[in-house]
Amino acid sequence: MELTVVSRWLNTAFADFDYSILKFYHGIAESCGGFFTPIANFFGFIGELGACGLIIGIILLLFKGTRRAGFCMMLAVGFGAIITNLTVKELVARPRPFQSGISEFCDWWNFVGAPSVSEFSFPSGHVTAAVASAVGLSLNIRKPWVICSASLYVIFMMASRNYLMVHYPTDVIGGLFTGAAGGILAYFSVKLLSRLLEKNYNKKFCAFIMNSDIRNIKNKSK
Repeated sequence: MELTVVSRWLNTAFADFDYSILKFYHGIAESCGGFFTPIANFFGFIGELGACGLIIGIILLLFKGTRRAGFCMMLAVGFGAIITNLTVKELVARPRPFQSGISEFCDWWNFVGAPSVSEFSFPSGHVTAAVASAVGLSLNIRKPWVICSASLYVIFMMASRNYLMVHYPTDVIGGLFTGAAGGILAYFSVKLLSRLLEKNYNKKFCAFIMNSDIRNIKNKSK
């Protein structure tokens, strides 16, 4: 596969950094006999297409007090996907580590079960979605336990993508930036939307969006 200018630069400029980090993760996998592989696969599963952030966002949408945070999470995942999967990945077109021609990367990938992936490598879509949803949640619910939980989720997602050898460390770092961009963009978009809803509060639809709560609907049905 012919490399683009950017993917060639990434593979050259950060070769030692990427290699040393991936070697570190392979050492963990080897020393633990693959104990962490199912855990890494689990994070890969819940992070596919931003599923975890979207599901939590939908749940939060059902309640008046958390609706803004829920919508922000969902919008953040969407913005992250547009930035990453539909734009940057296609432009950079960086092959996965095991497709690089470096035999060790391929061997390490096979050691953890050769998880199947599609698309290009930079930046990590899983990490982008995780960071985007975490930023969207944390900016709206600024409680220490929320920020801590969201941060841990991002850290584990980043580690899992390197552990499974499906991304370079620079891919997950790239996902940090694209995810943060998606989360911040969603936050200000929701902030603007909230102002529009408040301005048109006298309209039934806007009032419903702002005040409806699944708990009230449930109580009315009794």
